[in-house]
Order: sequence, then C-alpha cells, then structure tokens
Amino acid sequence: MASRAIRRWLPGQHGAWAMLLVPFLAGMLLAEPTPWHAVLLLAWLLAYLASYHVQQWLRLRRNSRNPRAAARHTVPAAVFTAALLPPGLALVRHAPWLLLAAAAAVPFLAANSWYAWRNQERSVVNGLAAVVPACGMLPVAALLGDGIWAQTWRPALVCLLYFAGTVPYVKTMIRERGSDTYRWASGLYHAAALVVAGLLSPWLVLFFGVCLARAVVMPALGRVRIAVVGAVEVVLSLLLLAVLLPVYG
Repeated sequence: MASRAIRRWLPGQHGAWAMLLVPFLAGMLLAEPTPWHAVLLLAWLLAYLASYHVQQWLRLRRNSRNPRAAARHTVPAAVFTAALLPPGLALVRHAPWLLLAAAAAVPFLAANSWYAWRNQERSVVNGLAAVVPACGMLPVAALLGDGIWAQTWRPALVCLLYFAGTVPYVKTMIRERGSDTYRWASGLYHAAALVVAGLLSPWLVLFFGVCLARAVVMPALGRVRIAVVGAVEVVLSLLLLAVLLPVYG
C-alpha cells in the first residue's frame, strides 16, 4: 500500500533523479555551499515533481480513455505546486536574478509539456529538452554560492555532453534495442563527445572513453535488464561528479 502511494506521488525514473542532482551538486561544491543551496534544492525538486504531474495530466487528459487516469495527477500537481511557493518566493527575494534562470527554463518546460500532450514523451528531442535545464542548474547553483560564470560553463557543458548522450544510448538498450540506426547514432555521438571533452580537459578523456565503451558494448549484449541499465547510469553519474570536482574545483 505504501509503495503504491509512493509510486503515485514520486516518478520512478532513476535516471531523471541523477540528472537532477549531479549538476546541482557539482555547481554547489565547485563554489561555496551555503544554507540557500538547501532551499534551492528543495525548490528544484518540487518544481520537477509539479511539472511531472502537470505533464502526466496533459498526456492522459488527451490520450487516455479512462477519465480517472488524468485525475490521479491533479492532487499531486496541486500539492507540489503549493509547496514550491514558499521556497521559491524566498529564493527570489534573496537572489532576484533567479527569475531570469527560471525564465530561461520555460521554453524547455513548454517543449516537454507539448510532447507530453502529444503522447511523445519518449522522443529524442523531448529527452534533450529535459537535459538542458537540468545541466543549467550547475551554473545556477554555483552563482548562488558566489561562483562566477567563467568558471561554470565548462563543467556545465561536460554535464550536457554526458546526459545528452544518455538519451540515444538508453533507447538502444530499451525501446530501440536492435536498431542499427540508433546504435550508430549513439556511438557516433559518444565518439564526438569524447573529442570535445578532450579539448575541454585531457583529464576527461578517460571518463568519456568509458561512456563510449558502454555505448558500444552494452547494446551488443542483447537484452539487458532495465534495472542494470539504470544502475550503470547512476554509477556513471556519480563518477561524473567525482571527475568534475578535481578537474574544475
């Protein structure tokens, strides 16, 4: 009963949680952690949960034949939105520039909502639209800790290179398993990411080399349990954080 209630309120997307947390933690730790980071993290997670349930409501409202399906997301969307207001308002009062950061995320949120309404959440473009604002949290968290932009765009780009690559890679493991087109696209992307990462810092080559190897080897293994695919990505996300801190700290 409790697990069912948790699944109703919290999305079981392990990769999404890693994408939400790793850039944020990197930005905070590359700057000066402050109590305001706890408030920002709370607001960030609440915003994600609220948007998730709004998008599910949009999707099911249009595409489900069950009139109750969309209604299941109404209360969670309202609760998370209401819970977001106190920390959100406190943050804006403390750092008004955060309004600009929020505004920059709106087009990507709108794209995600549109794809949800169209029942095309698994689209590559939709996945990439979710990756960009998540990686954008790295400079936001750093600037909140008195960091400077010149020190944040490179680690943010590194995060973007990695998490953008997970979009085609995960497709080769699940929905597009066996597709040569996706396997080639994923492999070529990761090879290009390796080159770009090497230009940013030679210390990144090993990490992105591992990412390239898993993009080539894992799909060749055939059917792999989804839990294993997710676990590998969580480990790589944590490894990314461990790499970013000494390289850019």
